[in-house]
Amino acid sequence: MKRVGFILKISPDKVQEYKELHRAVWPEMMDALRRNGWSRYSLFMGEDGLLFGYFETPESFGDALERMSKEEVNHKWQELVAPYVDNPNGAHADESMQELVEVFHLD
Repeated sequence: MKRVGFILKISPDKVQEYKELHRAVWPEMMDALRRNGWSRYSLFMGEDGLLFGYFETPESFGDALERMSKEEVNHKWQELVAPYVDNPNGAHADESMQELVEVFHLD
């Protein structure tokens, strides 16, 4: 199982709205994540909009993103959250995630 950490930046003026969206993630989106190997998925965010995500997947971050890119519900979710991502080129959240390198792990 591959442990994945990533960062993403949410517009500081949209932090509260972004949190609200994630209090009611669509059940079909959660099903798609599970179906495509995303487990133990968590998001953490500072008040400045810096977001850290963690999940576990059978293969790699790239493979997990690729599998989700084939899900229609993911396209709809990405359109919904796009205005919250602090990204000058307008890319969707799943195109803006920066994978982090694991440097330590304690079981």
